[in-house]
Amino acid sequence: MTLIKSISGIRGTIGGKRDENLTPEDIVKFTSAFVTFIQNRSGKTKLKVVVGRDARISGKMVNQLVCGTLMGMGADIIDLGLSTTPTVEMAVTMESADAGIILTASHNPAQWNALKLLNEKGEFISADDGAEVLANGEAGNANYAEVYELGTYTEDDSYITKHVNEILKLDLVNVELIKTANLKVAVDAVNSTGGIAIPAMLEALGVQQIEKLYCTPNGEFPHNPEPLKEHLTEISKVVQEKRCDMGVVVDPDVDRLAMVCEDGSMFGEEYTLVSVADYVLSKNPGNTVSNLSSTRALADVTDKHGQTYTASAVGEVNVVNAMKETNAVIGGEGNGGIIYPELHYGRDSLVGVALFLSLYAERKMKMTELRDSYPQYSMIKSKVNLSPDLDVDKTLSEIQKKYATERLTTVDGVKIDFEEGWVHLRKSNTEPIVRVYAEGKSPAEAETLAKKLMDEIV
Repeated sequence: MTLIKSISGIRGTIGGKRDENLTPEDIVKFTSAFVTFIQNRSGKTKLKVVVGRDARISGKMVNQLVCGTLMGMGADIIDLGLSTTPTVEMAVTMESADAGIILTASHNPAQWNALKLLNEKGEFISADDGAEVLANGEAGNANYAEVYELGTYTEDDSYITKHVNEILKLDLVNVELIKTANLKVAVDAVNSTGGIAIPAMLEALGVQQIEKLYCTPNGEFPHNPEPLKEHLTEISKVVQEKRCDMGVVVDPDVDRLAMVCEDGSMFGEEYTLVSVADYVLSKNPGNTVSNLSSTRALADVTDKHGQTYTASAVGEVNVVNAMKETNAVIGGEGNGGIIYPELHYGRDSLVGVALFLSLYAERKMKMTELRDSYPQYSMIKSKVNLSPDLDVDKTLSEIQKKYATERLTTVDGVKIDFEEGWVHLRKSNTEPIVRVYAEGKSPAEAETLAKKLMDEIV
């Protein structure tokens, strides 16, 4: 059982003891600490905060604790109820709110939940801001409102519809072309809020034939909710048996998007961003960004369009910062997270679906043909368990010196770009391990690169 405080928010397993798990006491403490942070930064005592949640079993309990605490801190609440991470992000700015809180543990199993914290721009707070929130929580210096200053509570379940409507307004979303393609699409939403949002998005785009798989938002995850190949055997069968053009898979909070080809094979989570970027750059040339652990194919596609690719440190906040610095027109993470700043600065599966279907309808290729049209790479993700006496920083520094003649990136661990592929080494902040990501032009090449560097760590 675990409580993790990181750049991704306050995450933990429900139940157990305070400060060890995500208990009611921890939820109240960190919600209060976040409000204190926003009050101090904004100079306001009266805040407006947007709250939304995924469908996991603990969601209602966590929601009531968070909303009650916010009211107790004097904040007025707009509760979106069952929603998605990108929908809450958009609602913060549309409501001119001071902050937002998303109640989701993303792809983690059902026993987990989390508080993901948004600033007034509807973007995740920075690592420094997160550290201040944690310090507030440990200091216990929250100042609760007196009875006549308590916050108000308003429910608003209209925002998924508003989110869809904003996407339909985008110039690059070609609704008419998608309608003429007469698509048949299967959806696996792992019984969370994607079961509401993704079919609504598809219907708005003119997709008439939708095969729904696990689209009941009851939080009963039928399989591991991380949208990886080994967890998606059922939708693979449905796509083949029902002769669908494709399958669409999202995680519980709908910020990761994976696609399934017409033959049941995986399009490749890494290639969601690659294909969408290819489409966007073909219409609106500009720079791109992904994190250091994402496929080289995005850099290749960006170069094809004569634009500049930038790699950021891992983490959505870091990707967004790099996108703003480079004025990128598209970006995201290789786990299927699409960030399209024309809409907002957050990973968004709904806009990802709309842009991908626009590409698919325009190219008039089968999914397998579209996938094969991009540079082909294979990636593996592994780790090295560390002995207690190993000085990891020293080891990574020595590796950096050894490979000084190769192209190195050190903004987040050490990434070594070889001619035939790359290896990225990152020290975990929560476990005694080094994460090892490697990519090559075949699984064997990726495995060889990874093993070569793993042997040098130990």
